[in-house]
Amino acid sequence: MISSRIRGESLVGECYTDQEWFDLDLDEIFAKQWIFVATEPEIAEPGDFVTVEFGTRSVIVTRDSHGVVRAHHNVCRHRGARLITQPNGSTGTIVCSYHSWTYGTDGRLMYAEAQTPGFDKRCYSLRSVAVRTIAGLVFICFADDPPADIDDVARTVEPYLAPHRLAEARVAKQTDLVENGNWKLAMENNRECYHCGGHPELLNVFFPTWGYDSSDAIPERLAAVVDRYRRATTELTDTWTRLGLPYPRIAQLDTRPTGFHIEREAMDLAGESFTLDGTIACTRPLSDELPDRRLGRLSMHLQPNMWLHITSDHAVLFSVIPISPAETLVRTTWLVNSAAVEGVDYDLDRLTGVWEITNQQDADLVALAHRGISDPAYIPGPYGPSEFQVEAFVNWYVTRLRANLGLDVEQQSATDQIAESA
Repeated sequence: MISSRIRGESLVGECYTDQEWFDLDLDEIFAKQWIFVATEPEIAEPGDFVTVEFGTRSVIVTRDSHGVVRAHHNVCRHRGARLITQPNGSTGTIVCSYHSWTYGTDGRLMYAEAQTPGFDKRCYSLRSVAVRTIAGLVFICFADDPPADIDDVARTVEPYLAPHRLAEARVAKQTDLVENGNWKLAMENNRECYHCGGHPELLNVFFPTWGYDSSDAIPERLAAVVDRYRRATTELTDTWTRLGLPYPRIAQLDTRPTGFHIEREAMDLAGESFTLDGTIACTRPLSDELPDRRLGRLSMHLQPNMWLHITSDHAVLFSVIPISPAETLVRTTWLVNSAAVEGVDYDLDRLTGVWEITNQQDADLVALAHRGISDPAYIPGPYGPSEFQVEAFVNWYVTRLRANLGLDVEQQSATDQIAESA
């Protein structure tokens, strides 16, 4: 089924619904790719930690006593007990509740009672997991040989992200929403705005032209919106240039192992933030070095499990974590300036309201899609012009499976295919 996938069409139903295929996704995608797991403000101080689970795998992401971000398998080196069961917190040492083996936040075994005289603690440190921070974002990879292109991706996206000082921000709120659908449906839903009529609150400021690269493909009903989008973009380009903020679209979603997309875009109405009227939700800018209120949004996608939006006053980041074939955790994190005070500089409901409503709307749509795909009557359907990033995601996914499984199948990116057909 992987080898015979038809370009430009959705995947077969088993890909979304079967336990065997879900296990394959965990082993060949989530265990071998760079995965977004946290922001640095979530582990701001030495000893702070978060735990993240992917199927039976669990990882501890922590900041050690020297301030270094580290990741380790959440498995005791004695007899394999799970070490930390809390989703987050702070600790000076990591102590196994079974037999009290004690580890430093750097993973070193510090204490193991009643061992043989020749026992060498240095041989029983926690098993490390590859970890990489990029401008305040924390990524891990379970593979012994992680995709090396992460260095190139970091060099490309850091100039876009760095001016917003995400590593120095503070978490205003974090929510976990379990969607009743396969993780790939959650990602596909995010990669298009064909369905955005179901997001009236978001569409106050989010131009529904997203995905329409070709003027010939733009529906007549969006003509006025497109004109407004182009005018706003022209105005903001002058601002971005004056501030030295990179803004051109860079889309390499299915042409490399660590597929990504990043660009700055205009927003509607006041064009300042994700609020119902488009004005800022936090009076203190996210970065003290960027006091301009109207900066539009910086958006980034990274395969297979994250996307983010950054405005002048806050950042909102999303991670997708598979739970089962029919359940997916979508974690949303809002960041504000570390000096911003709730109730003084921002109202939390106003800051988070648009995306909390939008997240629930998306969860309902993903559940609807999963129910239909589970029906024996389902057969793959065609993607439209505005869904080219869905095709890019699916093409990336199939390409990674083919590569990891050693299938000798000729590859072609969705981007190249679109260019050829045009």
